[in-house]
Amino acid sequence: MTLRVTNALHLGSPVDLLVTGERVTTLTPAGRQPAPAGCEVFDAGGLVLMPSFIDAHTHLREPGFEYKEDIASGLAAAAHGGFGAVMCMANTNPVNDAASVTRFMLDRARQSHPHGPRLYPVAAATAGLEGEAMSPLAELREAGCVAVSNDGRPVGNAELLRRIMEYAADLDLIFIDHCEDPHLARGWKMNEGAVSGLLGVKGQPVVGEAMQAARDIMLAEYLGLPVHIAHVSAKLTLDVIAWGKERGVRVSAETCPHYLLLDESAIDGYNTAAKVSPPLRTSRDREALRKALKDGLIDILVTDHAPHAPHEKETTLDEAPGGITGLDLALGLTWGLVCENVISEAELQRLWHHGPAEIFHLPRNDFAPGDPADFFLMDPDELWTPTPETLYSKSCNTPFLGQTLRGRVKHHWISGRRVV
Repeated sequence: MTLRVTNALHLGSPVDLLVTGERVTTLTPAGRQPAPAGCEVFDAGGLVLMPSFIDAHTHLREPGFEYKEDIASGLAAAAHGGFGAVMCMANTNPVNDAASVTRFMLDRARQSHPHGPRLYPVAAATAGLEGEAMSPLAELREAGCVAVSNDGRPVGNAELLRRIMEYAADLDLIFIDHCEDPHLARGWKMNEGAVSGLLGVKGQPVVGEAMQAARDIMLAEYLGLPVHIAHVSAKLTLDVIAWGKERGVRVSAETCPHYLLLDESAIDGYNTAAKVSPPLRTSRDREALRKALKDGLIDILVTDHAPHAPHEKETTLDEAPGGITGLDLALGLTWGLVCENVISEAELQRLWHHGPAEIFHLPRNDFAPGDPADFFLMDPDELWTPTPETLYSKSCNTPFLGQTLRGRVKHHWISGRRVV
């Protein structure tokens, strides 16, 4: 099948896109070339053309927690949010520390969304995420895992972490670390600072995140291996990452839309919808993260999509789990940053597509001949309001409910096949 998408806007210029089968054929200035005979023509009508986003940090909850989210609903949210691929973390039940769990995830994805979005499981670094013994990484790699992480339970044993990083590298897998000192962070409810003092709740200091990142970066330098720092929330951690990059360490880093748009004041009034892990920090941290996007210190954006059932969030701040949903909202939230001139449209595409594709060796679409035809069309001016009825995820635990967002996916193709 040959498809021609006409009158789209790409990086501010009107273009026509020609797709043959699953691949891009050409991207040319609009009206420059006639459509081939028998070609299906889709008039974009001035919608913005982007490569499908890649979310390198997602929690899809299945197996074990399907009441929060399952693979079918999570991938539906991804497709409508502009994501052509998601990397799902291992904190399921059972944990993704065995090939049988990896294969189950992939089978569920193929059954529910045979034409995409694509699912890329992340292997548990240690058995049961317990931090005691390394998972069978070769078995997990062979089954289809694309990276390794102990997710929300950081590996405290540096010797074990060294072995994990070395073995993972032999398998061409990168280690992703949720950086948090388990002792400094114990019992936290939010960021440690003025707001936690006013509310009288236990806070988590930024130094716990930065210390763990520093350990990882020094170990990566010593071993000559890459490391990826998950969901950076603090300026101090950025300083550590900058130090590592200046030394030539192969360190990459991610952050999430909520750390760019909110600060610790969002949790005032004991707002459980704004409780995330790591916690929202100060406005100074938020501004530093915005600058790091522009400077390239932060390599990619991720959602850290963490769905929870309503009854789990509708409780006290002490008892509520951390996490918010993000797949449905990520485009609208970060397109807002483009509208505010925090980042450019090209930088948005780098952060959501080119960066994660490069770091994790996933299919990449630069709209060059032969690239995978993974792309979407968005209305950059559409205003919409997130509600339980407008979201495709099973859960709607987000502090952005009821707010007006700008920018929404209208049509989405993966491997040349329309999925939205």
